[in-house]
Amino acid sequence: MAKIDGYEMPDELHYHKEHTWVRVEYKKVRVGATDYAQKSAGDIVYVDLPFEGDEVKQNEPFGKMQSAKWIGELYSPISGTIVAVNDLLNSKPTLINQSPYESGWIIAVQPSMLEDELKNLYNGEAAVEWIKEQIKKAVKEGYAVKE
Repeated sequence: MAKIDGYEMPDELHYHKEHTWVRVEYKKVRVGATDYAQKSAGDIVYVDLPFEGDEVKQNEPFGKMQSAKWIGELYSPISGTIVAVNDLLNSKPTLINQSPYESGWIIAVQPSMLEDELKNLYNGEAAVEWIKEQIKKAVKEGYAVKE
């Protein structure tokens, strides 16, 4: 796992430019918000979840995440059909803060174009360089999270 300026980035994940991630599992992918997103937002107080059976498209919103200081859309890193929703987030949205890559996952998707769409996401060294640029931009614009 890479740790860049205090932000965790598991190596096996693929990252979307809008700070969501994909973990490829057998016949499905799991999707969540990145460590960078949850730290930037602060304590998550509400997650607007989609429904099982809903279709998602890469680069399009599928829900919202809200903290005391921020409301933002969650963008799908992959296209397909939602096969599971993390209903625990209804009663405990801070799971995203506590465990963004494990118990804080948001949806699971049966992908429709996985191989083609993974090419549009950041992975490995490209993900590290991308998050470094995001951090640099946040510092320059004065909204970087200090730990």
